[in-house]
Amino acid sequence: MITERDEFFMRRALDEAKNAFYEDEVPVGAVIVRNGEIIASAHNTRESDKNALNHAEIKAIDEACKALGGWRLVGCTLYVTLEPCPMCAGAIINSRVERVVYGAHDKKAGSFGTMLDLTDYPLYKPEVEGGVLSDECSALLSDFFKAKR
Repeated sequence: MITERDEFFMRRALDEAKNAFYEDEVPVGAVIVRNGEIIASAHNTRESDKNALNHAEIKAIDEACKALGGWRLVGCTLYVTLEPCPMCAGAIINSRVERVVYGAHDKKAGSFGTMLDLTDYPLYKPEVEGGVLSDECSALLSDFFKAKR
């Protein structure tokens, strides 16, 4: 169930996505929350870092693991402005994030229900909620790609 708290933290993820936009990166942002507190935040830096791994989710997971001193992100919720791709969904599953809340659905690579659903496999299954502030998340992505053309 989506709550006001979910919208609040998705807005923080949108702030991160805007940082990516201004850095000429695909505008995806993520925050990881535990006990009502943001413990990690990140945005895409693939282009500037020249690194295919530097998706917002991967960077936020890395930061959260360092903050908590371990690889299991038990009790954490990941808020991300775009539905995770297969790489990021795998990292989410492997890090044991308990809940994922995403904004825009990703018709090209969404791996929590849109293109494929990694929770259909016999793996750890986070709770997944999609479509939170979807219009704002989608608009930021659309504006970015329109400007590129």
